[in-house]
Amino acid sequence: MPIKDSFFLERDKVVLVVIDVQEKLCIAMDEVVLKQLVKNVGILLESAAELNIPVMVTEQYVKGLGATLPELKEKAALASYYEKMTFSCCGSVEFVDAIKSTGRTQVIITGMETHVCVLQTVIELRDAGLDVHVVKDAVMSRSKQNWQTAIQTMTLAGAIPTCTESALFQLLKVAGTEEFKKLSKLVR
Repeated sequence: MPIKDSFFLERDKVVLVVIDVQEKLCIAMDEVVLKQLVKNVGILLESAAELNIPVMVTEQYVKGLGATLPELKEKAALASYYEKMTFSCCGSVEFVDAIKSTGRTQVIITGMETHVCVLQTVIELRDAGLDVHVVKDAVMSRSKQNWQTAIQTMTLAGAIPTCTESALFQLLKVAGTEEFKKLSKLVR
């Protein structure tokens, strides 16, 4: 298999996953980093909608942590939502079945916390043979050290570290199209 098959995102092969960006969990996060995460997840959600990419949103223990942030929920209107109690999204049979049912082999991961739910999900998705792209500027933890350690661990597990703009432009492939004109404005 050519190396670019793992490293380049293809819109007909990818699913976007937003992990646990919930109201009460966000309160514990650094405000500056959270603001950037919400912006970047929003960009990816708008891009997924425009490019017809399936979106899956998870919510950890909604009764205790609240729902997904309203500004992201608005941009994820067509997403499938999965409530979970396990840290890994793959602990939800419904989530795993939904990923499998898409027939897609690439997963873009965003959300929180990087060293808990994101990390465990990434390792299980990699174990299932999927190409996983972790958007470093769209995942976060309460501490930068935990975030850094999780990014290193996921990379060692074979996940591809990326950023919002790299993911967007890989999905777009070429400039000059109507999609490019519309979506490139999101990152200016």
